[in-house]
Amino acid sequence: MYADIIVDITHEKLDKVFQYGVPPRLEGALRVGMEVIVPFGKSNKEICGYVVGFSDKPGYDETKIKEVLGVAEDSVAIEAKLVALAAWMKEHYGGTMIQALKTVLPIKKQEKAQEKRRIRLLLSEEEGRRRLEVLLGKNQKARARLLAALLDQPEQDYDLLTKKMNVTRAVVRALEEQKIVSLESEKVFRNPIRHKRQSAGTMEFTAEQEHAIRVFREDYRKGIRNTYLVYGITGSGKTEVYMEMIAEALKEGGQVIVLIPEIALTYQTVMRFYGRFGGRVSILNSRMSPGERFDQMERVKAGEVDVMIGPRSALFTPFTRLRLIVIDEEHESAYKSEQTPRYHARETAIERAKREGASVVLGSATPSLSAFYACKCGRFQLLELKNRAGAGELPKVYVEDMRNELKKGNRSIISDRLKNLIDSRLNRREQIMLFLNRRGYAGFVSCRSCGYVVKCPHCDVSLASHKGGKMVCHYCGHEEPQAEVCPSCGSQYIGGFRAGTQQIEELVKRQFPGTRVLRMDLDTTRVKDGHEKILEAFASEEADILIGTQMIVKGHDFPNVTLVGILAADMSLYSGDYRAAERTFQLLTQAAGRAGRGKGRGEVVIQTYSPEHYSIEMAAAQDYEGFYAAEMEYRGLMGYPPVEQLLAVLLTGPDENMLDTAAKYLREFAMRVDRKGILQIIGPASPYVAKVSDVYRRVLYLKGRDYRLLIEVKDRMEQYIEINRGFRSMRVQFDFNPMNVF
Repeated sequence: MYADIIVDITHEKLDKVFQYGVPPRLEGALRVGMEVIVPFGKSNKEICGYVVGFSDKPGYDETKIKEVLGVAEDSVAIEAKLVALAAWMKEHYGGTMIQALKTVLPIKKQEKAQEKRRIRLLLSEEEGRRRLEVLLGKNQKARARLLAALLDQPEQDYDLLTKKMNVTRAVVRALEEQKIVSLESEKVFRNPIRHKRQSAGTMEFTAEQEHAIRVFREDYRKGIRNTYLVYGITGSGKTEVYMEMIAEALKEGGQVIVLIPEIALTYQTVMRFYGRFGGRVSILNSRMSPGERFDQMERVKAGEVDVMIGPRSALFTPFTRLRLIVIDEEHESAYKSEQTPRYHARETAIERAKREGASVVLGSATPSLSAFYACKCGRFQLLELKNRAGAGELPKVYVEDMRNELKKGNRSIISDRLKNLIDSRLNRREQIMLFLNRRGYAGFVSCRSCGYVVKCPHCDVSLASHKGGKMVCHYCGHEEPQAEVCPSCGSQYIGGFRAGTQQIEELVKRQFPGTRVLRMDLDTTRVKDGHEKILEAFASEEADILIGTQMIVKGHDFPNVTLVGILAADMSLYSGDYRAAERTFQLLTQAAGRAGRGKGRGEVVIQTYSPEHYSIEMAAAQDYEGFYAAEMEYRGLMGYPPVEQLLAVLLTGPDENMLDTAAKYLREFAMRVDRKGILQIIGPASPYVAKVSDVYRRVLYLKGRDYRLLIEVKDRMEQYIEINRGFRSMRVQFDFNPMNVF
């Protein structure tokens, strides 16, 4: 027997299958996806590798085939289906097979199991009372205390009992040796979901919800596995539709993965799903301890979990009966990986579903242009929810031109209209959300006399002003004291552009004294369960105003929130990204959708310096299809996705001259591969940030309608890079339809 193995070295030259012999002692013990130890190279250095297949015939000279040394300690096997998915990801997104394998491996290593120990009395009550008298007669008080407690309750938790009775392990051992008690232990799984009960009750659906559920149910029962887009306005009840679809998939013993874009959404989402499906639901995210994450995979293997909820990595849950993948808020950029392979969870989910006979349900109030375009082309099936569930109305939206506020003499970041509306809500004991797309005191440090901006000496970015009199680089972490005078002209008029959540919090507390304020951003949610605690406090109406970054405006449902203020709405509009208008529209529409989800109609104030931009006008009108038409016209003119496909090639290296030469050669090679001149090749050029931590960056773009041609060019480029020594001192990454300009 021979094993095909990918070795654990991230290098293109070694990105191939090596064949090893399986020694008799390991026959039957190895399986696809298992991590093993193998001798490698002339020195037979022991390294790890992954089994990707088996054969009973040698691929080359049998005398030169080395043997597998053993199974890696604490290894966690990847399911064979996920190994095949990893191969697809490598082909479609670049990188090496080992990088793809490590991406689909949800848990990196085994963790020590948690045990629950119990002490059980082995004697009858009569015999126990006799033994108790003997122990008291011998003045063995600790043993007597323990036996007396067990006579009251013959089986008890070890930790609780020994603590309560103040007895040591030696006392328990002595009674064990005398056959009076037995100490029993069982493996218990750490469960990250606590204090949540299953709720009963029937749900009343709108006609639109009923239609969406019926279409899915009829297809599913006929064995038709489609990709559906549930396009529903904010508050239209998409989650209830997902739950009915999930119930259908679970009915016949199927399993379901539910993807959510951020950990911040886990709390409310899990509460609702756990309420419906009980303990068969679990979660997976990066804030969980390694032990908790490992135990969720063990629970999956033991058949205790049917629904896994989590961000992007939950897609690789090793379910064997996967029947449905739900991707909520499918438009979110968090579904695109920034590490190699730069996969998109939506496309990867569709591929996994196709391989395993599952359906895919995408949902959003502001679908990505890619998903909506796929519906228009007939690739996805569109299910629309155009009305809010219940009697709820969409909020009334005001667009405030901040240029006019300046003319009126209002230099505050809060417009007069928003201030008045906040006052009225506080008087009525209703809640308010203030959204800002910045965090902390971060902001560039500039001179108002000459315009000089203080930059990081290692990166091509400005330093940010922070509390404590320091300036920080958010790319490499470089710090230096706050500049007192301008290094360029000597002026004292130098300082940070401060428009962060901390500043808004302080301003609100000054303008509205006595108001209870919560702030939610990266700084306040670093600790475990940070998101959950803040959201739970706000949901319990322990605060009047919630101030936060993007994480507060996505998917949350607070019935008492009747006012949403969007500060600096156009901050994301001029980011140098072809998706800037799409992102701005989505963000504003999602933020507006948090208002008026209870009985009363909500109000939204969008504060902007660009009120005439179509993304802001359409967001204020909650007009997705109007925005889609305008944006697709722009994408068609410019040849951007989804009208055309885009491949970005990012080169990084310490030598700027070598990097420029390498980028130029890659451009010329791509032109030779594209003999018919079908592709448009742009660059190479410096990206927005041209240097990070003394490493230079260049980017090359290839555009065209034929996705397969771009994959072919990528494959040929990888081969070209492998045989040219000049590329060894640099890194080359490929990214299809990138979410940002590097």
